[in-house]
Amino acid sequence: MNITIATDRCIGAALCAMTAPEVFTQDDDGVSRLLPDGPQHARNFPVREAARACPVQAITVHED
Repeated sequence: MNITIATDRCIGAALCAMTAPEVFTQDDDGVSRLLPDGPQHARNFPVREAARACPVQAITVHED
């Protein structure tokens, strides 16, 4: 699974981090980031739901 975050579009709503905290976090500025091991564990968590929940569609999920 390939996950990208358009950090320039992210508004820091944190819905991704609340939906899939094992995959997403926020940096000190509130911008969403992938956790270092997040993509490896993404298949086991609601990553697609986190992408759908993003109010600005800053998260893109592609199957490898």
